[in-house]
Amino acid sequence: MNATTPAETRAVRQLVSDEEWQLRTDLAACYRLVALYGWSDLVFTHISARIPGPEHHFLINPYGMMFDEITASSLVKVDMDCNKLIDSPWPVNPAGFVIHSCIHAAREDVQCVLHTHSRAGVAVSAQKCGVLPISQQSTFVLSSLGYHDYEGVAVRDDEKPRLQQDLGGNSFLMLRNHGLLTVGRTVADAFLNMYTFENTCRIQIDAQAGGELVTVNPRILDGLSQVMKTVTTGLGANIAWPALLRRLDRESPGFRD
Repeated sequence: MNATTPAETRAVRQLVSDEEWQLRTDLAACYRLVALYGWSDLVFTHISARIPGPEHHFLINPYGMMFDEITASSLVKVDMDCNKLIDSPWPVNPAGFVIHSCIHAAREDVQCVLHTHSRAGVAVSAQKCGVLPISQQSTFVLSSLGYHDYEGVAVRDDEKPRLQQDLGGNSFLMLRNHGLLTVGRTVADAFLNMYTFENTCRIQIDAQAGGELVTVNPRILDGLSQVMKTVTTGLGANIAWPALLRRLDRESPGFRD
């Protein structure tokens, strides 16, 4: 599925650097993958990516476009005040802008912010216990997890400092009664973090339907960053990202346009 014409693709491509175009391609791929894995909520969640440079410009989805329609050229480029920097007929969701812009402002190390309202994620976010240490996946999440209490639909600027504080230096943030959020130094990192977070929540909901739970020894949480480097042979999310792009080329082509 392709939501942009070849002429529109060429027009945007001529206005941006090679570095920005690569980022657009990766971010469009991330949107397609979120749709492919069933984590999207029609048009009501967001993934953003900060464009390298001092300007604090970033890319976000055109509000109203389904995730499996998004292409590299259809992404909307905005500044920190949500002003469009390249003309687009699509609006930007103000709630998405509040959450994403404040995290980009506070975390210079973060290129991508990924937020979902998946069924399992919202279910666990509503549980008082939060994420339980009952799976291998959960150990990676618990090693870098924050919680943010629900304050209603995120449209108020006064919520920004609390979002920033609750995320802190972590890679995972559970938005109570709302959903999941991950950050990454690249789009691929944010996606892999969300894949782990989502599966953690799905496993927890499934496990709670059975008998008494066995928890992981807390000592196993120590040194998880080094364990992850070993698991990914030092490549981080890049161990899986090229394969994910090949899957998209087979099952959801057109994201590069």
